[in-house]
Amino acid sequence: MLKLEHQTLNDRAYGALKQELISGGFSPGQTLVIRKLAETFGISTTPIREALQRLVAERLLEMQNNRSIIVPLLSAPAFAELTRIRVAVEGLASELAASRMTESGLVDIQAMLAGMQHAIEAGDARAYLTLNEAFHFAIYQHAGAPILLNMIRDLWGRVGPYLKLLMQADHYIPRSNDAHRRIVAALEQRNGPSARAYVEQDIAVAAAVLSDNLGAPN
Repeated sequence: MLKLEHQTLNDRAYGALKQELISGGFSPGQTLVIRKLAETFGISTTPIREALQRLVAERLLEMQNNRSIIVPLLSAPAFAELTRIRVAVEGLASELAASRMTESGLVDIQAMLAGMQHAIEAGDARAYLTLNEAFHFAIYQHAGAPILLNMIRDLWGRVGPYLKLLMQADHYIPRSNDAHRRIVAALEQRNGPSARAYVEQDIAVAAAVLSDNLGAPN
């Protein structure tokens, strides 16, 4: 029983660290210090160490020659490849979700859209990014495709640390909700191809802004 509890704690540490990557809680190139993370999560260093090693094995984190673990810096080709993959899989998830969307799910997504608009008007970048993540995954969860959903989570684990840069781009902020409104309209109409097209547009517009900031090609 003690061994099972230990494994559960390792899994929880892994889940929490991966969520920090997805949500942009860590920054590109940041060194992750085991002792500090253990203090933050209120657990011992062992499950943190093992969770970090698991994330390194999945290439969501990177181990340096000096054994320190960092959030990877994306090269221009890697960023471009990730964008192409995200367009494909998140577009597919959105198309599948449109025909499966429940009324209660749609209400939740509409509320997130309104919340994002309020965050934009209030200049609350953190709230916007939190709601943006919730908005997208609320849609993808309706696809009824758990393998696809896990793939999307892994992709967000790679790009999540960069998403906060979006809110530093003054020309992006006023239009950051445009595609979201179109996505919601398509979901309201249960129009899968349109939902897919607008999600693809949303990813492409954000990627173009990030590419400019990163010095990567569109």
